[in-house]
Amino acid sequence: MEKHCNWNKVSSLKKKFISLNHIIQPIQNFINDLNDIKELLNISIQNSDYNFLNEIYLELKKYKKKLKEIETKIFFPNKVDSLNCYLDLQSGSGGFDAQDWSHMLLKMYLRWGYLKGFKTDITHINAGDFCGLKSATIKILGKYAYGWFRTETGVHRLVRKSKFDYGNKRHTSFSSVFVYPEISDNIKIDINNSDLRIDVYRSSGSGGQHVNTTESAVRIIHIPTGIISQCQNERSQHKNKKYALKQLRSKLYKLELEKKQQIKKKIESNKSNITWGYQIRSYILDDSRIKDLRTGLETRDVQSILDGNLDFFIENNLRLGL
Repeated sequence: MEKHCNWNKVSSLKKKFISLNHIIQPIQNFINDLNDIKELLNISIQNSDYNFLNEIYLELKKYKKKLKEIETKIFFPNKVDSLNCYLDLQSGSGGFDAQDWSHMLLKMYLRWGYLKGFKTDITHINAGDFCGLKSATIKILGKYAYGWFRTETGVHRLVRKSKFDYGNKRHTSFSSVFVYPEISDNIKIDINNSDLRIDVYRSSGSGGQHVNTTESAVRIIHIPTGIISQCQNERSQHKNKKYALKQLRSKLYKLELEKKQQIKKKIESNKSNITWGYQIRSYILDDSRIKDLRTGLETRDVQSILDGNLDFFIENNLRLGL
């Protein structure tokens, strides 16, 4: 009996093969070119033709750049990886420590963005009750901003001897990070105005007398999904509303992507669960160590990480396909 051929499955496999070939072929070409250079190097040494070594050195410098291009293709296989992005911070359980922790994370990500050559802009900040912050949103602009930042989505746990506890007791606090791409205007996301609740309020952050005494800050709630976007960094209420709507479009687009990837997420849930209450990384300051719970990667260079040197974790995450 002739077996039935599932053409949809064949088509899907074909697309995956083409996508992989887009990465494999450049790697194969790179290996072939390096073998040619190796052969030329051996000939140069055998013939004591050391003048040729400088040409080989210059050629290898070019291939170092090509290697970086190949690595970029492997790290960022999705179209949205190349886009600008937003990063939302939200304090969780832990009281003042959690709010202080969120502020520490804000500084860490701003510093890392600077080190990677990205432009960063704080579009919203909700100050804490006593210190730190309750929530904040950063806009990150630059090539592959979303690709670089996206693996930070999840809950980050801080363990330390609290500076807010007179007994200097050990406290655990949480802050969630949510990263989503900035979607360009040519991608259609339908938003019904009747589904929106728009609030205006006075800014609680820094920005001078005008910002703090006028209701220029804007909060938009998408009623069907409960998604909230906020902006307060502009003096004009109109501009803040424009930016908040743009953030909302991006969040709704990310939600649609997640719906389409639901099946895949169920399969990979053990590898990269990003729900609230499940930490992706623990920062245990009183023991001087930070551990990524998805990969098992650990470092004792705590201050370097908090100063923004996140490549140690993020490059490893990208290599593992998180």
